Order: sequence, then structure tokens, then C-alpha cells
Amino acid sequence: MALTGGQLLALALAEARTTEVFTLHGGHLDSFLSACAERGIRLTDTRHEGTAGFAADAYARMTGRPGICVVTSGPGFTNVYSAIVNAYLDAIPVLFIIGAPPLREQETNPLQGGFDQIGAAAPVTKWAHRVTSPERIPELVALALRHALSGKPGPVLLEIPIDVMVRPTDATVRIPEFPNDIPRPAASASSIGAAMDLLASAERPIIVTGGGAMLSRCSAELRRFAELAGVPVFTPNKGDGLLPASHRLWAGGAGPLASLPVSAQPPDVVFLLGCRAGMFTGGRNGVLSKASIIQVDVDYGEMGRLDDVAVPVVADCRAALQALIGAVEGRTLPNFSDWAERVVAGRRSHQKLFSDNATASGRLHPYFAAREIMAALPPRTIAVLDGGEAPAWAGFFLNAEEPNSVLRLGYLGCLGVGQGFSIGAARAEPDRPVLLLTGDGSAAFHLAEFDTMVRHGLPIVTVVFNNAVWGMSIHGQQAVYGADTSIVSTLQDSSYEQVCAAFGGYADRVEKLDDIAPAIERAFTAAKPVCINVAVDPNIVHPLTTSMLGDLTATDEIVVPYYENIPL
Repeated sequence: MALTGGQLLALALAEARTTEVFTLHGGHLDSFLSACAERGIRLTDTRHEGTAGFAADAYARMTGRPGICVVTSGPGFTNVYSAIVNAYLDAIPVLFIIGAPPLREQETNPLQGGFDQIGAAAPVTKWAHRVTSPERIPELVALALRHALSGKPGPVLLEIPIDVMVRPTDATVRIPEFPNDIPRPAASASSIGAAMDLLASAERPIIVTGGGAMLSRCSAELRRFAELAGVPVFTPNKGDGLLPASHRLWAGGAGPLASLPVSAQPPDVVFLLGCRAGMFTGGRNGVLSKASIIQVDVDYGEMGRLDDVAVPVVADCRAALQALIGAVEGRTLPNFSDWAERVVAGRRSHQKLFSDNATASGRLHPYFAAREIMAALPPRTIAVLDGGEAPAWAGFFLNAEEPNSVLRLGYLGCLGVGQGFSIGAARAEPDRPVLLLTGDGSAAFHLAEFDTMVRHGLPIVTVVFNNAVWGMSIHGQQAVYGADTSIVSTLQDSSYEQVCAAFGGYADRVEKLDDIAPAIERAFTAAKPVCINVAVDPNIVHPLTTSMLGDLTATDEIVVPYYENIPL
């Protein structure tokens, strides 16, 4: 029987073991959308294409399999563009499928056409292609997924015009087999030997994990190697839970890593495990700058981005760790236990920063509010963190005991990812509780997604840190331009929780510290989407903001918030 292009697309995705697609309706897509149910593909439709893209991104992070986002042409594509860039900068394997006007109507000023979507997508994808005949769809889907997963992962894009979607074909169609396991490069024996030689000469080694470690699913191997070598492990940005927070060698995330030279000493040897050098490793003058670096990455192009790499190990993180385990079992290494103890103690240094929970405004102190929220979470909660300072407050109290427990902003720094990330996480791990902790600024980007959560029965708990300002923005302004400065950086004290209630969810507002834990308990037993509006003080500045402003007293530099100062 002849199949349309849309039916072939559903068949091809099903053959690649796709069960979840994130989408928003557009007429260009109906041939595909109507064919999904019979192929066992569930559609989660959102209220904004950007949310669908972020949900597919989160699904890929959580599962290690490609996320699939299907949106319509024109504004559907432009709305999802931030999600494409977010996946590109964070190296997340997502297949974006977009509609397009009929091929035969090019240059006729058609609806939702008139610009080159492939040209716009090419700079921010690993591979982007326009499909011109329905019989090619299955092999091009398989090709796209191989591009997304091979080497350094990343997003790919297929444009399928509506006439290709609806046209039936009697042509012989090849349905490629899609392997269960993607081949991953193994480490060379010489690089493993060189890494072990350098580790044997170390006095203060550390391991720093990144997205490559997360996607390689190497938690068990990381734990085994760290224990055999006795080396402390930092898990900034995308590595939470790769080593359980209760483990004696877990040293914390980006904050403790950045403060390591103060809390202990600078490391002399650093294992970068699927971790790209950049802002999350402290930049050009961070803790790596004076260390000898062993870098494990599938992308040789990442080696030496900011500092020379003593031992490059071009390999998948899991494969490299398996080889390192074999190598360390046959070596005698120095005893790093005293060093590891000092390093791990540094993750608790934030406890000395704030001792008084009183505020001049009478609103809640964000540090203590975050402490109460995180302490009240049910076991195995997935924490989605969105915003500037709000997620940083929560970050002090993260205690992930397993991988895929925390999702947060990446290199794009894109606020508003939270609703999409939490929806994708809930689809990926339906038996785990999901918390979205967000600032009030970032919360408002996609408030209509409470409707998505209600319609699809996703009992996500959203906690809004409501300080009625763009926190990181106004605190940066005031630090650089004066305490009275507030330029387009103030907000209303809005009732965000009532938006959730209006869509059919549960609403709560908290203004007292003692009321937080009961509110969290009620939220996770409500069996429906919940929004808790937490009134926090706008004047407490997170240390992260201060650290990202550089030396404000310098007279020979121009202060550039979030980047290196400019010498005069």
C-alpha cells in the first residue's frame, strides 16, 4: 500500500525506537501527526514551539537517546530557533523536523515561506537538509540521527515541505535498520598510559565531568575509577549525580570548583572528563590555568581550547574510564586521601556566607528559602533550574544521588527553558517527581505551559522565586553603575500561581520560612501541576553575581559584567 511522506516519517521514527515526539500543531504536519498513534508514538503538544524544542532537548539529556521535536514552518521554525541553538551549544542530540510550503510554490510569496530555513539552521546544527521526495524520508531520518549521535553530539534538522508530506509513493522505500548501540571511540593504549603516568606524579589531582560524561552513561565507571585512584570529583553544569552526592569523593559543582584555590589549593593535575574548557571551568584564568590537563573527549577539536593539554585522550568517556580502571588496578598511586578530604570539605563553605535569615524588606531570604525547599523534596526528585540567581541559590543545596537528576541553563544562558525542560523530564522519567525552580523573570516566558502540564497530566511542581526584579541584572547594574540604578530591571509582584490555577492546576503562595516545607509536601501530593509563589527579598545578592563582575575597584580596567574586564 502506498504511504504518504508523513506516514513514512512516522514509520522511520518508530523504526529508530522513537516513542515520544514534542510538537505544536501546524497544517504542514497533519500527514505525520495522524500517523503517529498507529506507530506507538506519543505526541506531547505545547503552547509554544520553543517549549517543544526545550522538552526534546531535556528528553535527550535524560535518556541519552535523540529528542524529537516537530514544528511547522515559518514562525514555528523561528519560535524554536532558540531551542536549536541551546542544543547546539550544549552538544545535545535532538532531531528537529520542520514543515515548509510546497516545493512548487517557491518564490510565490507563499504562506509561512519566503526565507531559507535550511540556510538559517545550518550554522547552529550539525547537519540540516531539505527533503524533496517522500521515498527518501526513512533513509534521511536515519542519516540525521547518525549525525546527531556520532562524534560530538548535537542537533540536526530536516525540512519536509507539505507537498512531500502529503504525497503518496509507490516507489521502493528502504527502511534502514537503526542500531541499539552507537559505536563509540575507544582510547588508545598510549594515551591511557600517559594519563596514568601523569596521575602517578600528581599531588593534587581532581576529576571534572561535563556533558560528554553525562551522555556516555558512565556513572558506574566513574565511581569505580575515582575510588581506585582516590581522586575527588567535581560535577559542574551537566554532571550532577554522576557520582552520588553522599559519596566521600564528591566535591560539588561549579561553585566549589571555582573556589578551590581558596578553600584548599589549586589542583596540579585535572582530568577533564567530557568537559569542555570554558565558563563552567572558570574561563581563561580559572582553576585549570596552572594545572596539567588530561582531557577525555570524543572531539579532538576541544583539546587545548583555553590551555595546553598534557594528555589528550580522544575517546568516549565510558570507554576511556573502562581502560583507566584496568590501568589503575595495575599501578601504585600516591595516597590522595588528605587532599581529597580538604577538597570535599570546600563544598560546604557556603554555610559560612549567611548566618541571619532576617531581611530589611521582611520578605524571605533566598538562601534560607532555597535550603528549606531543597530539604523538603521527595526522594529521586528531578530538579529543573531556570533563571539567573534563583537556580544559583538552589545550587548550594543540590544533593543528587543518581544521574539525570538536575537540568539547568547551559552555554546559551537562555532563560525560559524551565517549562520545556520539566515537561521533557516528566516524559523521560514518568515515575519520578519533577521540581521546576525558577526566577520570576524566567517563569513568565512560557506561563501558558501550565495548560500543557494540565492537559497531559504532568504533575510538575513549579516554585517561583518572586523578588519582583531581574535579580542578576539589577544587582549587576547596581554594582557597576550605582546603588540607585534600575534600568528595565524591575517587575511586578505578580500572582504567578493564579495563572496555574486558571489553567486547572493548584496554587499556593509562601511568605514565611516555616510554611515552605508544608507547601512543598502539599504540592507533591496534589497529583496535578502546582505553582508555589515564594516571596523572596530583592536586595540579597548571590555570590555568583559578585564573582562574575570582576574587580570593581580596578582603575585601569573597564568592568564588563559576566566577562573578562577590558584593560585600558
